[in-house]
Amino acid sequence: MNNMRPSKPRGFTLIELMVAVAIVGILMSAALPAYRNQIVRSYRSTAQTDLLAFAQAMEKEYAINFTYVNAAAGTTFPDKSPLDGNDKRYTLSIQAKTAIGFSLRATPISGSTQKDDGFLEIDHLGRRFWDKNNDNDASDSGENNWSL
Repeated sequence: MNNMRPSKPRGFTLIELMVAVAIVGILMSAALPAYRNQIVRSYRSTAQTDLLAFAQAMEKEYAINFTYVNAAAGTTFPDKSPLDGNDKRYTLSIQAKTAIGFSLRATPISGSTQKDDGFLEIDHLGRRFWDKNNDNDASDSGENNWSL
């Protein structure tokens, strides 16, 4: 009868489980905003690339016709997510055009992840603007480039 030993406890106690859940919650509260910020930056980068391609198309128009005026007025080009062709983040449009200049804009679409990110612009001189504070004015200090 001396061979009977008490069995070892198996599993986790409720306190151990609650501590693990609390640690995961703390980690998620720190990681989720950083993840969302990275998503916004990624889509902004895609819009910047699309604006550069749009500007290149405008330069091609100028090289062929020696003017930007023939570019379609009011033309918009929806930027589509590479993962889902129907999930639009920005609308690309011609803001201004003359015989010797143009201005292109990527405007965030309301209801998307980019809604509070501010518009991006590029002109015929290659100047880049980003309305970082989303006040519809890219002439504020520090908004004359696309960098963070």
